[in-house]
Amino acid sequence: MSAPEKIGAFFDLDGTVVAPPSLEWRFVAYLLARDQLRTRDIARWLAYFAKRIAFDPRAAVWGNKHYLASLRESLGAEWEQSLAENPLRIYPAAIDRMVWHRRQHHRVLLVSGTLGFLASAVAPRLPGPVEVRATELETCGGCWTGGLIGEHMSGEAKAAAVRELAARLGLSLWESYAYADSVSDLPMLDAVGHRMAVNSEPRLRRIARNEGWPVCDWTEPRSAATQPLATKAAR
Repeated sequence: MSAPEKIGAFFDLDGTVVAPPSLEWRFVAYLLARDQLRTRDIARWLAYFAKRIAFDPRAAVWGNKHYLASLRESLGAEWEQSLAENPLRIYPAAIDRMVWHRRQHHRVLLVSGTLGFLASAVAPRLPGPVEVRATELETCGGCWTGGLIGEHMSGEAKAAAVRELAARLGLSLWESYAYADSVSDLPMLDAVGHRMAVNSEPRLRRIARNEGWPVCDWTEPRSAATQPLATKAAR
C-alpha cells in the first residue's frame, strides 16, 4: 500500500461538484447580460460548427470556443469577481468528500472539460490545496482567439491528464479515486482503482451498477459564499 500522499482524488466539476447550469453556461449568461456577446460572435461559432461537424463532431461541439474570439481575457477575472454577488452552488457532499480525502492526506485534483479560468475560480472555494486541469484557451494580445491550447479536456483527454498528473506527482492510480457524472467521463473513471458515479446520467448509472461501483446522488447544493470548508468527513 502506498503512502497516503501518493493517492489522488480526481473530481469532475460540472454536475459533480458544482450544480447546474454548467460553469461555461454561467459565463455565457454573464457575457450576454453585459452585451459582450453579439450576433457576429454567435455567427462565428455557427460557421466553425458547420465547417467541422461533418468530419470532426467532437471539435465542432466541445472544442468550438469561437464565440469568444476577440473578447478580452480579463473578462474571466471580472466574472470571478461577480461571484461575490452570484455565488456558485456547490454540493455539500462534494465538500465533505474532499475534506475526507484531505484528512487521509490524499491529493485532491479537479479534471474538468470547462474552461481553465472558470475551474481555477472554483478551486479557492474548495478545501485546498486543489490542483486544476481543464480546457485552456489560446490568447493573443490579451484577447482570446477562439482556439484551444491542446485538446478539449473530455473523454480520453481526461484520462491522459489523470495519467500525466499521476506520473508527475508520483500517485498510485490503482489506489486513487475518481468522481464523475457523465458517461463521457468513463476513460477518467477507468484510469483509477476506486470509481464513483455521482449525480450520474442513466447510462453511467447502469454501467456503475453492473460493475459494482458506488452510485450516489449529491443533492441540495448550497451557495459557495456560505459553504463551510471544515465540514464533518463523509462516511
